[in-house]
Amino acid sequence: MKSSSFNLFDRKWVLGLLLAVLLGCGAFLRYSDLSAPLLDFHPTRQLFGAIKARGLFYQTLPEAPAWQKSLAVRQYEGEATIEPPLMEHLSADLYQFFGEQTAIPRAVSSSFWLLGGLFLFLLARNLTGSSPAGAASLAFYLLLPYAVSASRAFQPDPLMVMLLILFWWSIENWSRQLSWKWALISGLSGGLAIFIKFPVVFFVIGGAFGIIFGRVGLINAFKKPQTWGIVLLGILPPAVYLYYGTVLHGFLGQQFGDRFYPELWITPIFYLRWFLKVQNVASILWIGLALLGCFVFSSKTVRVFLGSLLAAYVVFGLIFAHHISSHDYYSLPLVPILALGLAPLAAVILSALRLRFLPGVSQSESAGMSAPAEFGVPGIFLQAFIVLIFISSLLLYTVNQYLDERTNDYRPQAAFWAQVGDAIGHQPGVLALTTDYGYSLAYYGWQNSSPWPPSLPAQEFRDTFKRLASNKTYFLVTDFDEYKREPELQKQLTENYPILAQSRDFIVFDLYHPKK
Repeated sequence: MKSSSFNLFDRKWVLGLLLAVLLGCGAFLRYSDLSAPLLDFHPTRQLFGAIKARGLFYQTLPEAPAWQKSLAVRQYEGEATIEPPLMEHLSADLYQFFGEQTAIPRAVSSSFWLLGGLFLFLLARNLTGSSPAGAASLAFYLLLPYAVSASRAFQPDPLMVMLLILFWWSIENWSRQLSWKWALISGLSGGLAIFIKFPVVFFVIGGAFGIIFGRVGLINAFKKPQTWGIVLLGILPPAVYLYYGTVLHGFLGQQFGDRFYPELWITPIFYLRWFLKVQNVASILWIGLALLGCFVFSSKTVRVFLGSLLAAYVVFGLIFAHHISSHDYYSLPLVPILALGLAPLAAVILSALRLRFLPGVSQSESAGMSAPAEFGVPGIFLQAFIVLIFISSLLLYTVNQYLDERTNDYRPQAAFWAQVGDAIGHQPGVLALTTDYGYSLAYYGWQNSSPWPPSLPAQEFRDTFKRLASNKTYFLVTDFDEYKREPELQKQLTENYPILAQSRDFIVFDLYHPKK
């Protein structure tokens, strides 16, 4: 009998269908319930951006009530400039057309993440020579639960990750073709990624050196003008912003302060906290599988590239020791790195499946991602069955994850903060014992406040209270767990000041009219 070769994935419509399902699942999870309050994922960081975007928007809103316009602008001006406020300006511009609604920055962030997924698929396919393996990387990148939450957040990180992946993909293409087109794309995307968030420079440099050492060669790269073009374009955007923020206006000093803690390197608890934050991003199972793909099943070129990215992550974590061990989103670049690490493993597994289940397949054909079968018919049915099972599993997983996410409704919390702001009357002079530095109160309650320092020693309490409360009108308590731990504060407030407003979840003491 005659043996013919047939690979279902050679059919463009099959691959297109698979990518469409993946992107559809990723989009469904991200674009669903966009109007949810920004209280689901690191609310302090999200509300920081929302406050700045609202201030920018209200500056150009003549019909807004005077007190709201004044307060929105004051809140905006009171916030530090951490990174270029690109997302804030973009959101404020879109508010002009759609009104102020935080669904807009959520949708923008989600779109950046989805676009980054396309570049990730192309890069994984380049690294393995396998479109199905690239699809496996894309599935991890889009459907990892942490990535779903993080990519919906009002933060610059999804845009940063998209530009970072674009840089990795373009510089990998440059290493193959050594053309000015890819050199320009690499330099611009890398420079813009650093411009969005300076710390990503570690991953840009790591990716560049991984490609140079793995394929181009260090001496050869130094001899090429294209290399220096990439470096120049990579430096230019962040350098201009750095000059603008430090020399011309001086607001970037806070960007680099209070970030370097080398003393943590010799503290075992630091590594434990770092590991626990990484566990929030991806389980140890996924990390182990990605490392297996990186260092066991990948080619030397791919191994050097992925190893450089992992080394960059380790160096990045040591430099930003405090943040990497206290903020899990500092490990967000690890998501595309792990996704790329899974691609070689997926390619090997797919090759093994062909050898095991498809009649007449040879070792060389399997390694080359071909799938022969006698008369083509059994192979076609088997591959179609595998694709169908994979797509069905994706759809079921997506629906289950969506239902899990919808069980957490933060609208009552947003309504609570609005109630607190109304109770105070949006007046100045509020001292508050509350959570998230008062950002929820500031945004949803339209109420500024100054934080009360928790857990003061008894000998410092009276002087601190006198100093902080001397020019304040109200004292707000919403963090009752901390309030119970401060008997001195309870005694001071209940014995000396009347209650202006109270509910089960908050108390407002009137500091302006003390008891006689």
